[in-house]
Amino acid sequence: MTDRQLDCALDLMRRLPPQQIEKNLSDLIDLVPDLCEDLLSSVDQPLKIARDKTVGKDYLLCDYNRDGDSYRSPWSNQYDPPLDDGAMPSDRLRRLEIEANSAFDQYREMYFDGGVSSVYLWDLDHGFAGVILIKKAGDGSKRIQGCWDSIHVVEVQEKSSGRNAHYKLTSTAMLWLQTNKSSSGIMNLGGSLTRQIEMDSNVSESNPHIINIGRMVEDMENKVRNTLNEIYFGKTKDIVNGLRTTMKQEDKETRRKLQQDLSAALKHRTGPNN
Repeated sequence: MTDRQLDCALDLMRRLPPQQIEKNLSDLIDLVPDLCEDLLSSVDQPLKIARDKTVGKDYLLCDYNRDGDSYRSPWSNQYDPPLDDGAMPSDRLRRLEIEANSAFDQYREMYFDGGVSSVYLWDLDHGFAGVILIKKAGDGSKRIQGCWDSIHVVEVQEKSSGRNAHYKLTSTAMLWLQTNKSSSGIMNLGGSLTRQIEMDSNVSESNPHIINIGRMVEDMENKVRNTLNEIYFGKTKDIVNGLRTTMKQEDKETRRKLQQDLSAALKHRTGPNN
């Protein structure tokens, strides 16, 4: 398969409803099985929730905390189903992972007023990488349903001095909303965006990695949220306002007759005798 075929497939997935990604991805793989591995590694799917029975807290599943068929919990650092030789962060990185989960758990509560978040870190040769996951689903209402999934992958390259680091953040947000009201019927609205930024920053006790990463994630989510609001919700509102009118039929008829009278009067004033 050529790169062009893969690009077309990825572009198609970006245009399909986010709430149906799993089904559409499965159907697309059935059509072009040769793209299976590339599609699975390139298409972000809605996050799934699991329960850590050891500590009684929910966590999110993704490829970054998976080893085989088991997933590692960020709270207990244990795999489910149990795995003796599963990949683990170093002791230093595990301590940072615990702090990051606590920090983003508070961030999630303040910004999303609920939902689930998880942070996973892994070691690199000259630093580390991680993923910050946030999921906020609807409250179960039959009239309004929706979900927000954000996936922030960060790569941190630490300088030899240890006082500076280079951060590369790739963020994907998937949002969908469905309303079902007697006045408007069923309406689906959704989309996804991927953005990337890089920056260099100082690292110290007063300005640790968590603060630098947290600031980048916060800024990125605000930008993505505003863009989604402008592109999808704002554009939809403009289209709906252009299609419907609250003016009564009698008022529309009066306006039409007034326009005709004005047009006739202007033609009479600009006639050949003038």
